[in-house]
Amino acid sequence: MSLELNALFGDARIMMILRGVGTPEAGVAAAERAWRLGVDLVEVPIGERAELPILEAVVAAGRSRGKDVGAGTIVSTEHVRLAVRAGARYTVAPGLDPQVAAASQNAGLPHMPGAFTATEVQTARRAGCTWVKVFPAGVLGPAWFRAMRGPFPRMSFMATGGVQPQDGRAYLDAGAAMVGFGVSALSPAHNGHVANLTRRTVK
Repeated sequence: MSLELNALFGDARIMMILRGVGTPEAGVAAAERAWRLGVDLVEVPIGERAELPILEAVVAAGRSRGKDVGAGTIVSTEHVRLAVRAGARYTVAPGLDPQVAAASQNAGLPHMPGAFTATEVQTARRAGCTWVKVFPAGVLGPAWFRAMRGPFPRMSFMATGGVQPQDGRAYLDAGAAMVGFGVSALSPAHNGHVANLTRRTVK
């Protein structure tokens, strides 16, 4: 039985997505910068087989610090198997595939599928998912989240894809439960936005 994402995420309202970091060492360094900023949740995409060592290294670094690390770009049951082997605690996908969701849940990893429409959100709920990754949220804007709170009050939404750190508060205020940022948000120019958003969203 997988741990439900609400319990796993707790009060966290930011996830850092470590796409394109290049090497395991760079991945660990990026994760450590996120953790120092107060961002507890990091996701490492493994859409390409070469990215798997990065996930393994970040999982090991997170384990030593009591941090849960997720695997992203999970678009096949093989990706689920690799995520389990690497020690990921949850999986995230860019789209919705009930077979992938079931494989992840059966392996003990709660799954967050991607969604863009009300139909996809409803299908995700039917597949046993309580969270969806709304991608690309920058195209939809905060108003989408405000509209979806009515028909889906018990679903949790993560806004990611084109969302800038300075705009994160607008998405949270509109009804997103979390915002996801790429590694560019770890640059010094954005550190203040990320740290301030983290402080303001902790209960």
